[in-house]
Amino acid sequence: MLAIEEINAAGGVLGKRIDLISEDNRSTPGESATIAKKLVSRDKVVAMLGEVASGRSLEAAPIAQSNGVPMISPSSTNPKVTETGDYIFRVCFTDPFQGRLLAEFGKRTLMAKKVAIFSDVSAPYSVGLAQYFREPWLEGGGQIVSEQKYTGGDKDFRAQLTAIKSTAPDAILVPGYYTDVGLIVAQARQLGITVPLFGGDGWEAPELLQIAGAQALQGTYYSTHFSPDNTDPLAQKFVAAFRAKYGETPDAMAALGYDSALVLADAIKRAGSTEGAKIRDALAATKDFAGATGVTTLDANRDASKGAVIITVKDGKFQYVETITP
Repeated sequence: MLAIEEINAAGGVLGKRIDLISEDNRSTPGESATIAKKLVSRDKVVAMLGEVASGRSLEAAPIAQSNGVPMISPSSTNPKVTETGDYIFRVCFTDPFQGRLLAEFGKRTLMAKKVAIFSDVSAPYSVGLAQYFREPWLEGGGQIVSEQKYTGGDKDFRAQLTAIKSTAPDAILVPGYYTDVGLIVAQARQLGITVPLFGGDGWEAPELLQIAGAQALQGTYYSTHFSPDNTDPLAQKFVAAFRAKYGETPDAMAALGYDSALVLADAIKRAGSTEGAKIRDALAATKDFAGATGVTTLDANRDASKGAVIITVKDGKFQYVETITP
């Protein structure tokens, strides 16, 4: 919304204002496909921005593809999303990169040798990220002492966490979404598990602190796409605009959403048209586009090769740890 307000204030695209239509899928399975059909057939959209979660993007992408409507996911990291077809793009890194960097981080920074994996069997994101962590971890000489599963939306994780605790891991990888992760972290600490828990960008949300509690999150880490502490001028300009508009500090999902809209507007300008095929071709040619989350260049698979940041929680706040580049 912020990006489109700025674009319209600067004269819009091709002499016209962008009209933003928003729909809420409530993260309900199946709802994204229904919404995508409505946007295409009733609203006649020229492009779609979304979704955030890979599982929801995988529902909408086939509809966008079959109707020739370009779709840009701000933050879906599962490789299968853009494999849907040549109308589907993303402005974030992918899970093969994220899994590898988490394996490196576990070894180098956490100094872990034995790791347990606790993943969500219902989420393609979680299953995929666990797989992309497992391979480089084992290749690098690390051990996996336990692999436990849960289903997104579960509330009690004590049985699996007790089983994990009995294997005495040095760290626990939880490649899930913040709604579950918050409860997992809180229950792990209640069971006396003191080793670091770490995961990927699915942890990213202000609500994580509310669900888990600041004390429980001490000694946890996650990889994500953006830190508001980034000193890059474009990042700081975005942070200032976001704070001025909404009165809060933006997270990585906000920054990626912002960049997805800017990348789309840039492609429409270069295409000189709102025709689907022309926008698609212009998006595919996106190179060195500077935004809030860094420079976006889309490769042959319509994926962005971008760095990641590691975030921890200290003194009740999210804090930047380090940046890892591809």
